[in-house]
Formats: sequence, structure tokens, C-alpha cells
Amino acid sequence: MQIVETGIGGLLEIQPVIYSDNRGWFFEFFKKNEFAKAGITDAFTQENISFSKKGVVRGLHFQLPPYQQAKLVSVLQGKVLDVVVDLRKGSSTFGKWHTCVLDSDKHNMLMVPEGFAHGFAALEDSLFIYKSTSFYQPAAEAGIIWNDPNLGIPWPFTNPILSAKDSSLPTLDELLRKSVISRD
Repeated sequence: MQIVETGIGGLLEIQPVIYSDNRGWFFEFFKKNEFAKAGITDAFTQENISFSKKGVVRGLHFQLPPYQQAKLVSVLQGKVLDVVVDLRKGSSTFGKWHTCVLDSDKHNMLMVPEGFAHGFAALEDSLFIYKSTSFYQPAAEAGIIWNDPNLGIPWPFTNPILSAKDSSLPTLDELLRKSVISRD
């Protein structure tokens, strides 16, 4: 597998080797020793799968300390624009975002460290899978509105399908003003 740095510390794109023949294909989704060589030593505790119709945006979600989650994300079927925003206190890339297309034909993955907001836009009907390093805690759930104008994320849709919760999330600046999160 090839592990590619994204330019934001700890955020890695993983491109597995796909073995194909007349029966189909096979690849290694998670291999502890290969991940460890790239510095990924997180212990995953929960795995989730969601289905999203084309045009859905989910996120940008994160868990507040001490329940932060690192995530290994991918798609089993379909294609999504995956989006992360660095919210790590003291990070030189705080507030910076990164996008990549996760594609079930490529089987690529994104390793998202703790302290990032995460979301995605379903470019096709998609089955999304992710492993996380801590259990979901409803009381620690937080998020940033998907179209925060100060972030300027280039989403592929102007009028996506959203949950009521996701459509009413605050901006990053509002979270900073309320001291929900801090830059420093």
C-alpha cells in the first residue's frame, strides 16, 4: 500500500494495492504493521457504515475532548468528496481544510487524526465506512456548518440534502467565540 502525506500533519491518504482477476478483486483495508511503519498506531474501537444518496452532505462533525476520534474513512460503494478541517489546538494548520475523492473503484482511504472536523458529499449513491478510535459520545458531539463562508470549502453542491441537525450547525468563528474550541 502507498501512504501519501496531504500537507496537513498526520492527515494521510492510503492507496492500497488492488489484486484483480476474473473473480473480482481483493485488497488489504487495514494492516497494523504497514500502518505502524507510517506512524499510524491508533487502536480502533468502533466501526460504522452509512448509506447516502447522491447529493447528500454529512458533517462537518467532531467529538469534543476527551472523546476525540481519529478515523480511517473509505467508501465500499460509490464516490464521495471527503472533507476535513483541522481543529487541533495550537496547530499551524488550524482552520485549514483538505478534500479528496474517496472512490470505491480506487479503494482509497483517508486517515484522519484526532482533532479534525469531518464530513463528506455523496457524489453518487454511496456506502461509507469508517473506523474510529473512541466510542461515540452523544454529549460530546459538535460540528461546523458545511458551507461556512470563512472556510470556503469547494463543495460540489449548492443545495445539498442535509439533516436538520447538520443544517443548523454553527460556523467555526461562532464556536471560537463561544469557547467551544480554541486555536491556542
